[in-house]
Amino acid sequence: MRIAVAGLWHLGTVTAGCLAAAGHEVIGLDEDAALIGRLNKGELPVAEPGLREIFDAELATGRLRFSASFADAAAADVVWITYDTPVDDHDRADTEFVHQRALRLAGQMRAGAVLLVSSQMPVGSIARLEREFGNAVRFACSPENLRLGKALQVFRSPDRVVVGVRDAETRAALEGVWAPFAPRIEWMSVESAEMTKHAINSFLATSICFINEIATLCERTGADALEVERGLKTDLRIGPGSYLHAGGAFAGGTLARDIAFLRSISASTGAGVPLIDGVFESNQHHKSWLARRVREVFPVLAGKTVALLGLTYKPGTNTLRRSSAVEAAEWLHREGARVRAFDPAINELPAELQPVISLAPSVEQALAGADALVVMTPWPEFRELQAAWAPPVVFDAARFLEPVLVGRAGLRYFSIGRAI
Repeated sequence: MRIAVAGLWHLGTVTAGCLAAAGHEVIGLDEDAALIGRLNKGELPVAEPGLREIFDAELATGRLRFSASFADAAAADVVWITYDTPVDDHDRADTEFVHQRALRLAGQMRAGAVLLVSSQMPVGSIARLEREFGNAVRFACSPENLRLGKALQVFRSPDRVVVGVRDAETRAALEGVWAPFAPRIEWMSVESAEMTKHAINSFLATSICFINEIATLCERTGADALEVERGLKTDLRIGPGSYLHAGGAFAGGTLARDIAFLRSISASTGAGVPLIDGVFESNQHHKSWLARRVREVFPVLAGKTVALLGLTYKPGTNTLRRSSAVEAAEWLHREGARVRAFDPAINELPAELQPVISLAPSVEQALAGADALVVMTPWPEFRELQAAWAPPVVFDAARFLEPVLVGRAGLRYFSIGRAI
């Protein structure tokens, strides 16, 4: 099939690369001409394991190419919207950014082609496109299922794919998109597909808040959250794959964005969602765990050197946007601490972070002379840390380095869900 992928950041580059590798003829579209120039030379804007190899191979075959002109959508059977929906520091999404680009692309498409939206948008977005554009183009929704660091695996071998369509013709057209991957497809109405994405992310967010609240009680009662987690996951009604592991508050734009969508829908329709409101409040409260613990040990941070291990949003990526590690560094800096960090995927900091964080070239140099260590992104290589390098105080919310560090004489180790 001829597929245009519009919006070329993490979701878009992974989608374009995987589709081309599966045999489709793919053109990636984005108005950023500089980005298009880099992509056509095989330069990726994001880091994702295995993606560079796909790009190198598919650019060479000619099945993958890139353009800054939306007019190139005219030849496509399917135009796949993969823009990263912008979100501000209060989790408010700029849905107009995606909506206006979708309208412009629809205006370039041939009659009967399918415009498929995977960008994170609120329920009702497809209906709005249909009202404003008309029926010359068929609209559909397949909520994104991007998992940073595992994106290729998830795209090629998903548990299932959710697709919302209006009619049998649109369904038949889209079956060919996923045919090379042979996933189980859950076909449903457009609105149900849109709501499914909100529901999944909100359920995951609720699970995170639930276990973090239980872990907070564990800290004060002598219970151990890891043992409680094991008790939960071995109950067949809950299961081993549950999103239950005590750690930091959920960050980034994905879960928080859908919580915000549902709260906004609640406000506009008058339908109360006290549980969803509670998830938002719980997560906001849990964000202060690190600050509470640090202040217990260091009432005054001015003049202290704090080492941070990990800066990216997740291991396996180089994404800093909405990273909880960056937020922690900014708070420590505001409190007067000197912040020194190491991350294996970050060789240079953006200009706005350079006054905040001193980037070290290795774990050992990040820790040298530090008064405290804060463990953030759980990169596997951090498990090789030598216990003797660690400062006398360690804050490790998710207990990632507990097997390495706990038991060392003179070490004060703080984590979520471990008795104080």
